[in-house]
Amino acid sequence: MKNKIIAIMLFLIIVLGSILGISYMKFGASQNSISEKLIRFHVIANSDTTEDQALKLKVRDEVFKYISPKLKDSKSINESRKIIEENDKMINRIAKRVVEEKGYPYKVVTMISHENFPVKSYGNITLPEGNYEAYRIIIGSGEGHNWWCVMFPPLCFTDITKGEVAYKKTEKEMRQVLTPQEYKLVNNLDTNSIDNEKIVVKFKIVEIAKDLYKKIQGE
Repeated sequence: MKNKIIAIMLFLIIVLGSILGISYMKFGASQNSISEKLIRFHVIANSDTTEDQALKLKVRDEVFKYISPKLKDSKSINESRKIIEENDKMINRIAKRVVEEKGYPYKVVTMISHENFPVKSYGNITLPEGNYEAYRIIIGSGEGHNWWCVMFPPLCFTDITKGEVAYKKTEKEMRQVLTPQEYKLVNNLDTNSIDNEKIVVKFKIVEIAKDLYKKIQGE
């Protein structure tokens, strides 16, 4: 009897492992395919004090004024990346100028890099956890909360007001670069995911499945 129970448990573990493995691989492919089509934008504050957070938003606003006209009509991720790289020094100067004018001694670092990010929402878009290409402006020690959006497609310049029209533009921009399946994954206004909390839970379930699958595979 004991051997039969052990055999049944092993069978269930194998079946569960196979199911989770398939889901894990499918999710990984979807997240990877999404991240390859986006450039995120992060402005990271020196700290979480009210003053440092306000400075972060001021830097964001001034950088927007400069880079928005250059990026808003970009048709490809390669074009956007080139524009960002060509204007990096100027963006850095603008950010430093804002920091100095506000009377802070903070250094400013700007860079394009690939970073790991948790599940995060911006307007009607929720991106899954994973590695993304990002343009980052790091103010001072960079220990505060960051403000983020997507530089390509140029959501930063269509959705900043979070208005109804901006939401429609965001949807249009994302649909132009993502497949229908990819867009469904990130769209948190989907009728099957009425609110942001539900879509975050969806990604968290997948994360748990991934961890459980790895544990099963390691046993």
